[in-house]
Amino acid sequence: MRILILNGSPRRNGNTSQMIKAFCEGLDKSNHSYDVIDVARMNIHGCLACEYCHGKGNGQCVQKDDMLKVYALLDEVDMLVIASPIYYHGISGQMKCCIDRFYAKLYPNKPERLTKVAMFLSSGDPDMYTGAMFSYQGDFLDYLKLEDMGVFTVQGYDPGVPQEKLEEIRMFGETL
Repeated sequence: MRILILNGSPRRNGNTSQMIKAFCEGLDKSNHSYDVIDVARMNIHGCLACEYCHGKGNGQCVQKDDMLKVYALLDEVDMLVIASPIYYHGISGQMKCCIDRFYAKLYPNKPERLTKVAMFLSSGDPDMYTGAMFSYQGDFLDYLKLEDMGVFTVQGYDPGVPQEKLEEIRMFGETL
């Protein structure tokens, strides 16, 4: 299986990055391949709602920024992992811009290979996941009909991922 991991955290060694690293360590022990894209460090603009992608663009976005790298990978992967800190009750703004731009590539039809999704979330507060979960459920499970492979959450401030949580995520990657 090929997996695309989107990292929406601007913190290089924060809790979200620690979760991704543990997951990749597990994947390294399996036969799966993966790509990690740091969307917070890319030049990805917000959707313009111009509808070019569903008219003249024939599925191609009018904007020619770093989202082109994400689009290319979406055609090749079986599973998507969305990893983000919680900012103001939802995913990071950088990740939101990326996901909004999925509209060009995944609507009305997603790539055939893409069948699974998981989410890694970190927050300073254990009760702040509602906004991110609303998007995950509505956009990825209900609308795109992707198989839910799990949501993994960490509460606390950087650095602060408990070893038992990192091991759980590592095992998730190893046993996919």
